[in-house]
Amino acid sequence: MSFLYTILPFIFVLGAMIFIHELGHFAVAKFFKIRVDVFSLGFGTRLFGFKLGDTDYRISLIPLGGYVKMKGENLDEELENTGDEFLAKPAWQRLLVLFAGPFMNIITALAIPTVLAMFFFRVPLYPSEPAVIGSVAQESAAAAAGLQAGDKILLYDNKENPVWHDVEIKTDMNPERSMKIVVDRNGERIETTITPKVRYVGKEKIGASGLIPNFKQEFVNVDDITKGTPAEQAGLKKGDKIVALNGEQVKNFEWLRQSIQNLEGKEVIVSVERNSQKLDLKMKPYRQEGVVVIGFRPGAITPIPTLNANKPFFEAVKYSFNKNLEIVVLTKEALGQIFTGERKAKDALAGPISIAAISGEAFKRGGFESLFSLMALLSLNLGIFNLFPIPVLDGGHIFMIFLEGLLGLLGVKLSLSLKEKMMQFGFVMLVLLMGFVIFNDITKYFISSEPDRPAASAPASNQPSNQQNK
Repeated sequence: MSFLYTILPFIFVLGAMIFIHELGHFAVAKFFKIRVDVFSLGFGTRLFGFKLGDTDYRISLIPLGGYVKMKGENLDEELENTGDEFLAKPAWQRLLVLFAGPFMNIITALAIPTVLAMFFFRVPLYPSEPAVIGSVAQESAAAAAGLQAGDKILLYDNKENPVWHDVEIKTDMNPERSMKIVVDRNGERIETTITPKVRYVGKEKIGASGLIPNFKQEFVNVDDITKGTPAEQAGLKKGDKIVALNGEQVKNFEWLRQSIQNLEGKEVIVSVERNSQKLDLKMKPYRQEGVVVIGFRPGAITPIPTLNANKPFFEAVKYSFNKNLEIVVLTKEALGQIFTGERKAKDALAGPISIAAISGEAFKRGGFESLFSLMALLSLNLGIFNLFPIPVLDGGHIFMIFLEGLLGLLGVKLSLSLKEKMMQFGFVMLVLLMGFVIFNDITKYFISSEPDRPAASAPASNQPSNQQNK
């Protein structure tokens, strides 16, 4: 079942993105009456398919992309001047064919959030609220920075007057990187630095601050105990009410969950109320499936307030545009961190194994809604990546057409030999990049000494979950 939860969502997400991309090339090529010999999902050996008209529609062996093979598109291909060859077409038509693939991915990235916002819009309210600290997890980055409940964040890294969404995004993007933080504490302006600790979504490294919004204050009821865990060994029982951790009053389940993450292997005192009596139980949190736990499942938790109001079309489009713009900015920031040495490339780039793992976790966490949201994110990245001016990619071909045009204005012709060398260079770069991300995935998921950390146990937001076993 776990295999199906991973592979089927991966096939659905990757297959859909590749199909949409290649459909863009195919449709515009057909519009300009360019003969398409092959429409393939995957590379390499043909597994199965069918032929309709001039085109062989196929599924191929290596599921790492796809391609549309047009007549007369190869540089060494001798043109027959039959009117249906790609390289024989005017430059503007070739440009439109090349742009069509990335364009379809970008349109898909805009369309999915638009539809979700129109029919399934449901978001927590707190991310859009000013970042006033509700509580601080024990031994967290926020605690080390001296932050306190009630502090209003005025500056977080380079973001002034942030809302909680800004704080969470900055935290996620900057594990183990010191950031300036300025807070207002009872009218006093206090400056300090915060260095988010590392937490994992799947095997992807992101930051953890220990900053918790103003969720409802409530003790944590114990619904079930996991056998053989520190909780059972210490005598925690179903029906107990957890009221304190290490002498500090429990604020809510999210505070308790985040605090426990910072206390692996340390003896803690969990204070509970049982039959009107207070008991202090000693136990050591330990790591299980990548998450630090003591071994219990909480009872009902007050859900955080959400906004459930489907947006009209134009508001949904604006919402989608802003979400995609944010992704572009964050991608630019992540790439910038790679070049400045603040982030390792292996922590920022994901290959097919990572995409498969993330797809499976997204589906388990939020069903098709989460899966479509992930598809929008990946589709945008695929569209933008394909516009990079790397020979072999669409952007590389587009660059060569513009270069040819510019040199033509100067009376210089781009030789076939130089074009072929540029394409070979681009192919080598692409193979090296693919090799790097695949090797990175293999070391991350099969060789890494880091324990597996399932995303379901460490959600990207600070939203509590009734499903977590602590």
